[in-house]
Amino acid sequence: MTRWRIIPETQARWAAPLIVSVRNRPQRRIAPVTLNQPSHHDSVDAMAITDWPLEQRPRERLIRHGPAALSHAELLAVFLRVGVAGKSAVDLARDMLTHFGSLNRLFSASLVDFSALNGLGPAKFAQLQAVLELARRALAEELEAGVLLDSPQAVKQFLRLLLGRKAHESFAVLFLDVKNQLIATEELFRGTLTHASVYPREVVKAALAHNAAAIMLAHNHPSGSPQPSAADHALTSTLKQALALVDIRVLDHFIVAGHRVHSFAEHGQL
Repeated sequence: MTRWRIIPETQARWAAPLIVSVRNRPQRRIAPVTLNQPSHHDSVDAMAITDWPLEQRPRERLIRHGPAALSHAELLAVFLRVGVAGKSAVDLARDMLTHFGSLNRLFSASLVDFSALNGLGPAKFAQLQAVLELARRALAEELEAGVLLDSPQAVKQFLRLLLGRKAHESFAVLFLDVKNQLIATEELFRGTLTHASVYPREVVKAALAHNAAAIMLAHNHPSGSPQPSAADHALTSTLKQALALVDIRVLDHFIVAGHRVHSFAEHGQL
């Protein structure tokens, strides 16, 4: 539960037939028996992707059918480009998913944890972080170009990328103009795994500095559920009262826990 402190984040094949001889009986030929014969898919995976049939290669499938047609492992393989000795890029991608358990945990992994897998290191880590940051900025552009209240899902997805991967508690504010368009987003306060201190005076000061007409609050629960605690409700009430004194509205308060996002406004909690 969040505690807010309000101060004034081989094929093994028996290829040869078995010959069974029984005394005083003619020899009988028994059909070959095949054990654990690999499937066509498994035999393809064992080869380098460049040796796969063209229509089965992840990159070519993505170009022909779109990214939605690919599995998590195939998409990661496109990102990785190459595997390691004895493993294709798809094999390495599967190892990554098994090791981290989910895409979200993979994306939020530290450099040390990421590099623990053979074939991964600082270069791939930097590439992945760059891709995630580009996605976050693309969503920010989308928000800046439109009215926020008309795209609540875009707001949630933006906040997932902004806060969902953080290992510490973080409190951010989205500053809006009179048309409810995004002016800026700032991470104002940062804490530990379960605690962060929020200063209402600093929130008001930042809102006035951006000449904001309204704001949206957001913070994350790194180790819990997105459901608000009593402290979250108290914080929201305190900030609403403080901002009302300078005629700035609080339109929503979002709590992000991994891929899940709770909206105070959607649940009638403002």
